[in-house]
Amino acid sequence: MNRYDSSDLRRAAAAGLQAPSMYNSQPWAFRLRAGAIEVLADPGRQVTVADHSGWALRLALGAATFNARLALAWSGTPAEVKLLPDPGEPDVVARLTPAAHRPPTYTERDLYAAVDRRYSNRHPFWPDPVPADVRVRLIEAARVEGTWLDLLVGMTALTGFSEIAHSADRVLRRDNRYQAEMITWTDTESAGDGIPVAAAAAVAEAQDLIPQRNFGGRRRAPGRDYEPEPLVGILGTAGDRKLDQLMAGQALQHVLLTATDAGLSSSLISQPIEVPTARDQLRRSLGRSGFPQIAFRVGYGQPGHPSPRRDVADVLVG
Repeated sequence: MNRYDSSDLRRAAAAGLQAPSMYNSQPWAFRLRAGAIEVLADPGRQVTVADHSGWALRLALGAATFNARLALAWSGTPAEVKLLPDPGEPDVVARLTPAAHRPPTYTERDLYAAVDRRYSNRHPFWPDPVPADVRVRLIEAARVEGTWLDLLVGMTALTGFSEIAHSADRVLRRDNRYQAEMITWTDTESAGDGIPVAAAAAVAEAQDLIPQRNFGGRRRAPGRDYEPEPLVGILGTAGDRKLDQLMAGQALQHVLLTATDAGLSSSLISQPIEVPTARDQLRRSLGRSGFPQIAFRVGYGQPGHPSPRRDVADVLVG
């Protein structure tokens, strides 16, 4: 019977650490138990005002699980993944048990190579369109994880999304507790978490189609407006249970790594999901019966500034 060991644990955790999370809060831990690797929630790192329901926490944990899957597959021992494996231990969100040894697929190798290169790029992208074959790869990456991805096409769809996103952003900007919490995760250049100013978006301007969070970014250089027709993706699930949100996190990371492998940059847009009325408007605008879980923009951009990560030792538990 195959068993993972401590070196597998460190490899999986090192990859898991690179997953995206709200405010780069990194709300995860990893442990080895009976030859399996478990991904755990770290409730002390939940962003409690912005994410009181735990939706963003579970998306982050799903993304970390996907990275761990890739790391283990790359090493030749892929994992069988069970989400929410033990009702008696709700903080254990995934258990990865060894499957039969085999060499990694070309796709697994490519996506694993993209793990350290993927980060949120909040700066303007170039106007160059994303090719049709790459768009198909992004949609397929979401589909194989049991979710759906809609890519908005045309200014009518983009303008409708922009109105919903800006409306949600205005609601959040008026919430003093929300803004105060966000500030505590901002300008953390010397820390192993949070959003440093260098990784923040430029200060918002009236012509911007997509709202950006105010992480203390500087004013943009002349002529560096955001792309006039960004490629916006909305990823969703059939249901909205905890299990669905973990699946969405895995799918999101599969999509983002596919984009990175194709030479694209990306950044997340969560405001329309955080405000319930905006989320319902977004769902209806898509003509979907499921639940939008996250939105993002992808495109070709100049190199950005990755946010920091904690040491692997900090996320390993006994």
